[in-house]
Amino acid sequence: MPGARYGHRQIDLTGSLRTFRFATRLRRADFSGYDVLHAHGDDYWMWRRRVPSHVRTLHGSCFDEALTIRGIKEKARMAALGGSEWLASLVADHTVTVAPEAQRWYPWVHQVIPNGVDFDLFAPAGDLHSRREHRPTVLFVGTWHGRKRGSALVADFDRRIRAEVPDARLWLVCDDAPGTLPPGVTAYGRIPNAELADLYQRAWVFVLPSDYEGFGIPYAEAMAAGAAVVATPNEGARFVTDHGRFGRLAALGDIGPAVVDLLSDHAGRDDLSRAAQEWAQRFSLRSVVDQYEALYAATSS
Repeated sequence: MPGARYGHRQIDLTGSLRTFRFATRLRRADFSGYDVLHAHGDDYWMWRRRVPSHVRTLHGSCFDEALTIRGIKEKARMAALGGSEWLASLVADHTVTVAPEAQRWYPWVHQVIPNGVDFDLFAPAGDLHSRREHRPTVLFVGTWHGRKRGSALVADFDRRIRAEVPDARLWLVCDDAPGTLPPGVTAYGRIPNAELADLYQRAWVFVLPSDYEGFGIPYAEAMAAGAAVVATPNEGARFVTDHGRFGRLAALGDIGPAVVDLLSDHAGRDDLSRAAQEWAQRFSLRSVVDQYEALYAATSS
C-alpha cells in the first residue's frame, strides 16, 4: 500500500518443541504500532493482543498432511498443528486459505487468496521455445526424502523414462540427494532464485510427485515459466492445475508414462504449456498483492 510501513520481529528459539513455544513468545511481542498483523502460522494465542486488523493465511491443512505423513509421532504432531490452525482461524479477525481444499476442515473460512509467483522473474521473455534445452529435460524441485518423493522420481526416471527416451535428463534442485546418482541425473542443491528460474525456463517438463501439497508453489512457478507440469493428484496440484486441465495428474506409479508422453508429444506439450501459462496469471504476485492490500484496507478501516 502506498506509504505503508512494513516491519518484522526476529524471535529466536532453541531447544525442543520450538513450533509450539514460538506461539507463546509471539503473544508477548508488542505489535501495537502496526495497523495490520498478517500471520502465516503460530498465532493461535493472539486473542486480546490485537492490532486493529489481524489477518491469518492458512497454507493448506495439517489435518490433511497428517493423513499422508508416515510415523505415529509425526501424525500426532501434524494433528496437533491442525488443532492450532483451527484455533488460529477463530482468533484472527479475517482468515483466508491459499486453496479451497482446506475449507473442508475450516468451513467458516470463505476467502481464497492463492500463493504468488513473480512472473517478472519466472516467465520467459518472448516465445516459450526461446530458452528450451535441445535435449528432453525434466526438472524436479523438492527433497529426496519425505513427502516430495524425489527418490521415487529418480528411480522411475532410471527404470522407465530413460528406457523410452534414452537422451532424457533429469535435473534435481534438491539439497539432500545422495552423492551417487543414475546416469542422466544431475543434482543442483540450493540455488538462487534467478538460477532456479533459468532451469524452469529451460526444462521441457516439471515433475513434483508429492503425496501432499497445501498449494504447491513450484507447480505455479513451472507454469509461469512454460514448463509442462506432471504431478500426483494432491490437494495443491489439483487446485493449481484446475484438476488436470493445465497439467497432467497421475498416480505415483503412472508418473513415468505421463512424463514420457509429454516428452514425446511436442505439439501437445506446447499447447499445454501455453494454456497453463495463461491460467497461471491468477497466481501472479501482483494479483495476490492486490487482493491482500484490498483485504488490509477493508479490515483495518
